[in-house]
Amino acid sequence: MSYPRKIQWLNDKRIYYRQDPINDKPTFSTDTYDYYENGTHEYYNLFNTKSKITTYKSLKWHLLVLYYLNMDNIINSDFVTVARFVANKENGFVTFFISNKILEDMIGDVLMQGGDPPKNRARKIIFKDYNGLSFNEKMKVVGQLSGRQKLDKESIYQTMLDLNEFGKPITNSRLAGLLDCSVRTIQRHMCADLKREKEILNEEV
Repeated sequence: MSYPRKIQWLNDKRIYYRQDPINDKPTFSTDTYDYYENGTHEYYNLFNTKSKITTYKSLKWHLLVLYYLNMDNIINSDFVTVARFVANKENGFVTFFISNKILEDMIGDVLMQGGDPPKNRARKIIFKDYNGLSFNEKMKVVGQLSGRQKLDKESIYQTMLDLNEFGKPITNSRLAGLLDCSVRTIQRHMCADLKREKEILNEEV
């Protein structure tokens, strides 16, 4: 059984689950997006698609991000309440049930390790809130900006991240269309690491 995500509970508790880059400055900015030529690791945007948390590893990363974004605003006991809420399958954030022992151990690790920015994928294009763009319009921007770059593993990876951000499955034909090349060219550049990352991102969707 699939449960709807109770995101309003986090909103009512004033829990932060999104953060724009703080120290990194965009190469250029428009009314609808910021572009970081060298990428930024400072962008966090949890629960922005219908995708749910499907693994223990992903759950722990989400909890690390939640702790990092909220550690100045809530005490540890309140964070434990948030973590338990997010980890409860019936609240719609995860796809699995987790035992109390595993969850409590995970929360303990987060409280011990948390504080530093959690490891995050670099992003080059960050669309602004309420930008008014449709999915196709966003993909047009992605295609135009990706076309500014030499076609390589990095540009393919960034385009994969953009598709994942919009909750869309990553296919070689989609990548080829956005990067203005043939499917065969994508396949030639698709190394083992990219294939593995593609599988991970598609599992999230």
